[in-house]
Amino acid sequence: MSKSLLVISRQAPWSGPSAREALDIVLAGGAFDLPIGLLFMDDGVFQLAPHQNAKAVQQKDLSANLQALELFGVEEVFACRHSLAERGLAPPASAQPLDSDAISKLIDRYDQVITL
Repeated sequence: MSKSLLVISRQAPWSGPSAREALDIVLAGGAFDLPIGLLFMDDGVFQLAPHQNAKAVQQKDLSANLQALELFGVEEVFACRHSLAERGLAPPASAQPLDSDAISKLIDRYDQVITL
């Protein structure tokens, strides 16, 4: 049986390669039918903000990767409710907002956790 994996993405999409690497890991895991989840926390929630202009900061646009999650069988996508509120972002339709207690329970559900 495959071990389940939770990837926690904590970096803004324009702050370096970590955000892209987190999405790449999740998409690769989904392609191989690995039980996988993705949690956006801290500045990682900025990846969920609509209408980003990646070219303005000379970065790759990650919105296509986010839209591909469902195509790769990744249905477990979450966002930290506190992180969203701190940054003035509305909860996105693409990720289920969770409070701190729910995040702790979520982490406990997975066999392995990677934080980027």
